[in-house]
Amino acid sequence: MIDLFLSPLGQFNKVISQIVFALATALIGLIVLALTMSAVTRYVSGNGYDWFIELPPAMVTWIVFPLLGPLFKSGQHISVDFVTVFLSSPQVAFLKFLTHVVTLIAAVIFTQAGIEATQLYIQLGELMELEIEIPVWWIYLAFPVGFIILGLISLELILLDLKIFFAKNTGKS
Repeated sequence: MIDLFLSPLGQFNKVISQIVFALATALIGLIVLALTMSAVTRYVSGNGYDWFIELPPAMVTWIVFPLLGPLFKSGQHISVDFVTVFLSSPQVAFLKFLTHVVTLIAAVIFTQAGIEATQLYIQLGELMELEIEIPVWWIYLAFPVGFIILGLISLELILLDLKIFFAKNTGKS
């Protein structure tokens, strides 16, 4: 029964993760390019464009938040693992399951908060103070997008944990 949901969710999350990694890579390239262009234009002309300097910090949210889920799944996130040395294998498995559940709950809460913040900035109609007018809500949209991705990946990890747990208890490998 778990496989009915786990397999399609896993495939979907794999595609989303690949898209997120590609987006993050492209944004990092754009950040480096913008900062390089800022230095070049200041060197050549003596004047620079403010948006070359101000745009990279705005793009960072679109790197950080969408990457939460893929990094969590791959284990490349920040974690404290000294406790696992003192726990048995079943206890470590339960701790991971508990972590996945807490992460899913947090993702739901932060998704809702991110949606509310994004809606607020849409209603306010504020623009970033750059030479290029960018709506502030575009930046805030990274929060709910990132936490939705984290929630989907947490759900996948919970289903995987349950599958492993039920396989051990039924004697299946």
